[in-house]
Amino acid sequence: MSTDGQSPREHSHLQGGEGSTKAASITPQSPAPQTGVDLASFQNTEFVRGRSRFTEVLWIVAQALFVSSFIPGGLMRRVVLRAFGATIGKGVTIHPRMRVKFPWKLTIGDNCWFGQDVWIDNLEPVTVGDNVCVSQGAYLCTGSHDWSVPSFDLTARPIALEDGCWIAARTNVGPGVTVGEGAVLTLGSSAYADLSPWTIYSGTPAAALKPRRMKSPS
Repeated sequence: MSTDGQSPREHSHLQGGEGSTKAASITPQSPAPQTGVDLASFQNTEFVRGRSRFTEVLWIVAQALFVSSFIPGGLMRRVVLRAFGATIGKGVTIHPRMRVKFPWKLTIGDNCWFGQDVWIDNLEPVTVGDNVCVSQGAYLCTGSHDWSVPSFDLTARPIALEDGCWIAARTNVGPGVTVGEGAVLTLGSSAYADLSPWTIYSGTPAAALKPRRMKSPS
């Protein structure tokens, strides 16, 4: 779960020789908060974890040994994930060091690829369709916080990756996002809103670049 913030931009004085200019120092004024943040009042009693604490501890151990380890072996990872409640289709490839928060809230279709260091932070369900590629270091984040309340309440929404989409390396997909069929999120981009089908997106926040056009099989 991540925290968004902004820092004021300060313009430094420009000093030099003859003919140099001096920029005025501008410090934006922040409005006084109506109430302060009180993290001691945080509670997530309404959040449904889906399994007992004991099962979570067992999963943490099993994940460290068999799923997020550097040892190769997709079959081993599929077996362990299924044992803890994940639904995984046929022909799924899972590379080392993948992390999953709650496997019982994970559904993966057929013929999907997951690269190294993928992090599925699924406080709420993550649903992956068929023929989906999630590349190295991608982060699927279902959780956030309500920054408008002093207790910084937990918020969480599901993520859906529809058939044939590609989540490229080092990308971020935020809470509640649906990545449409065949859509592409390019290297290092971040999606905070739904991505339309068969469209290539880039940047932070991700913006549509062009349609994705498929070549006919030769």
